[in-house]
Amino acid sequence: MSDSSIQPLYTILGAGGIIANDLAAELVRHGKRVRLVSRSPKSIEGITDLVPADITDAAQTKKAVKGSAVVFLTAGLKYDIKVWSDAWPKIMTNVINACKEAGAKLIFFDNVYPYGLVSGPMKEDTPYHPASKKGTIRAAIATQLMNEVKAGNLTATIARSADFYGPGADKTGFLNLLIIDKFRKNSNAMWLGKDDQTHSYTFTPDAAKGLYLLSQDDTSWNQVWHLPTANPAPDGNGYVNMIATQMGVKPKYMKLGSFMLTLSGLFDTTIREMKEMLYQSNYPYIFDSTKFEQHFKVKPTSYEEGIRLTLAHKQ
Repeated sequence: MSDSSIQPLYTILGAGGIIANDLAAELVRHGKRVRLVSRSPKSIEGITDLVPADITDAAQTKKAVKGSAVVFLTAGLKYDIKVWSDAWPKIMTNVINACKEAGAKLIFFDNVYPYGLVSGPMKEDTPYHPASKKGTIRAAIATQLMNEVKAGNLTATIARSADFYGPGADKTGFLNLLIIDKFRKNSNAMWLGKDDQTHSYTFTPDAAKGLYLLSQDDTSWNQVWHLPTANPAPDGNGYVNMIATQMGVKPKYMKLGSFMLTLSGLFDTTIREMKEMLYQSNYPYIFDSTKFEQHFKVKPTSYEEGIRLTLAHKQ
């Protein structure tokens, strides 16, 4: 029997995004056999098991998951409520059914949208009170998944992160897009909403390492986990100043409030879609990962160090 036939297979659905890429690197570093699945997967880290699939299609999803021991669902969809409303319920149903058929365990990389506006820190047992259409969709699919777990139909975990930033997060990380990239182009940075509210950010390599650790710990399944994220977090003004200091530039920035987002949204659909999430920036956004840190005895990367590593990354 060849080595590959006895090595458990780790499949990443939604390959190509920053979290998926960091996770793939982490798995390869630990000698794991990895399959990358997306509409048009590209080989990274020497991974050659590439399966093109549209996971809104049930048959393609089953084919992509077949033979897997552990499946990571890290898919990111176009930031559009119509796309989310149509695609997310299909994806979750297809992935649950495919994992059941394959006898695979599932880790769903989720965000904090289901919680809505929370007074105090967001924790794993924070109830779902979504304050947005996107949050309502995410709460529904997260509930669907954990209902399968409770019924004993599936072994699965929900792993959540805060908004994230990090090396290579140039298309999806707000700190990367609105501050670092702007300063690199000699223009003013931007901050969404109020700049005097605490806002947690998860460092992408910490999220990837966290996903890997969860996949290796038999006691971690069938729960919600918050991936390691540094606390206390700065506010908007603090982030801008910290990044400007490290880049050796003046901390000039403008605030994007509701009016500016409405105006900008006339020309950019993504900005228009962000408006309903503005509550996350206008109130304290505190993401608590104490449970993870204590269980796995890990310390999240500090914001100063995370920004240093992000700035050092070659684009």
